[in-house]
Amino acid sequence: MSIDPDTRQFLTDLFDAAVAAADPAEALKDFLPEKPKGRTVVIGAGKGAAQLAAAFEDLWGTPVEGVVVTRYGYAAACRWLKVIEAAHPVPDAAGESATRAVLAALDGLTEDDLVVALITGGGSALLAAPPEGLTLDDEVALNEALLASGAPISAMNAIRKQVSRVKGGRLAQAALPARMVSLIVSDVPGDDPAEVASGPTVPSASGRAEALAAVRTFGIDLPERITAFLGTAPEDAPAPDDPALARNAVHVIASAARSLDAARALSEARGVPAVILSDAVEGEAREVAKVHAAIAREVVLRDRPFARPVVLLSGGETTVTIRQAGGRGGRNTEFLLSLAMVLDGLDGVAALAADTDGIDGSEDNAGAFADGDTVAAMRAAGVDPAEALTGHDAWGAFEAADLLFVPGPTGTNVNDFRAIWVK
Repeated sequence: MSIDPDTRQFLTDLFDAAVAAADPAEALKDFLPEKPKGRTVVIGAGKGAAQLAAAFEDLWGTPVEGVVVTRYGYAAACRWLKVIEAAHPVPDAAGESATRAVLAALDGLTEDDLVVALITGGGSALLAAPPEGLTLDDEVALNEALLASGAPISAMNAIRKQVSRVKGGRLAQAALPARMVSLIVSDVPGDDPAEVASGPTVPSASGRAEALAAVRTFGIDLPERITAFLGTAPEDAPAPDDPALARNAVHVIASAARSLDAARALSEARGVPAVILSDAVEGEAREVAKVHAAIAREVVLRDRPFARPVVLLSGGETTVTIRQAGGRGGRNTEFLLSLAMVLDGLDGVAALAADTDGIDGSEDNAGAFADGDTVAAMRAAGVDPAEALTGHDAWGAFEAADLLFVPGPTGTNVNDFRAIWVK
C-alpha cells in the first residue's frame, strides 16, 4: 500500500461529497409534480432507479403503483413500487421481462393520470426490448459490440435508440394519453436528458441516419443482423416537437456538474484550493489520463497553470476500446493505471478515479487510488503495469498493490469522478 491513510481519507471524502450532492431524496424534493386527478404510476430504470423510487415514495406520501428496474445488487426496499433486478452492462432475460412489466404498467392510462419516470444511467441496458424482427440475443450482441468499440456514449446511444421498442422517447409514447414527468439523474457529458439511458422518455432529434453515421464515423463492427436492421429500421420514434407529448415535462435533477461543485466546496473548506477541469470529459481512458498527468506534472514542477496545493477535479465519461479480451477492470481503473505510469516516481501527487455508482466495470470496486509510488508497488507485487494496461487488467494491477476503492453501490450515478491532489 503506497498511499497513506490520511490521503486516502481526503480523496474518499471528496468522492463522498460528490455522491451526496446527487442523493436521491435531496435531488427529488424540489421537482415533485402536482398530484393528478387520476392514478399516479411510477416507472424507472437505471443503476440508481430503486433508490430514487424509495425516496419518491417517502416524499409523495400516498400510495403509488408501478415498476422500476435496476442492476443486480442495487435494489432498495419500496412500499408500493415493484423493483426488478436485471443485468448491466449487457442485458439479459430478466431485463426483457422487466421491460414488459414497465410497458404493462403504462397500459390503459387516461388523460387524468400521471406517469413519473425515474431515469438514471444504466437504464439503456436494463430496458431490454428488441424491436420486431430481432431477439434478445441480438440486443446482447449489439451491446457487447458497442462496449468494445471505444465509441463515445452519444454514438452508442444513437444506435441503441434505433434498435429498441422503448428507447428514443418510445416509452413516453407508450404512456399516452397520460401526462409524463421525467426526473433524470444525468451521467452523460453535457447533461442532455435525451442521452441518459438512451432517452426512453425523452424524444431525440437523432434517427436512423445519425445511427448509420455513427457506425461509419467510429468504425463500429456491428453484428450482421443489426447492420441489416439499421438499413431498414422504421422511423417510429416520436420527434421532440410531437404535439402528443406537449404536456410532458423533463427535469435533470442531478448531474456531474453539481457533484463536482460539491467536491470543490469541500476541498476548499479543508484549506485546499480546487479547480474543475471539466464535467464533460470524453475520450479513450488511457489517453485522457496522459493529459491529466501532464497538467499535474506541470503544477508540481512549475506551479502552473495552477499553484500548489490544488485538487484537480473532472467528470464525464471516458471509454475503453477493447483490443485484447480477458482483462478485468473498467474505464476509471484503466485511466488511473495510465496516469500512474506517467506519474511514476513523482512526489507529492495522489489521485482517485471512480464511478459514482460504486462499480467500475465488472468487479466490485468503484475505482482505485494512485500516486508516484504506485507503479513501484505493482512491480513489487509481481505485476508489470505496462502488460496490465495492454491487457485491460487494471483491476488486477491495483488489487495486487492493495489500492482498489470499494465503497459499494451508492444509489446514484453521475458518472466518472476524478480527483488529483497536488500537495
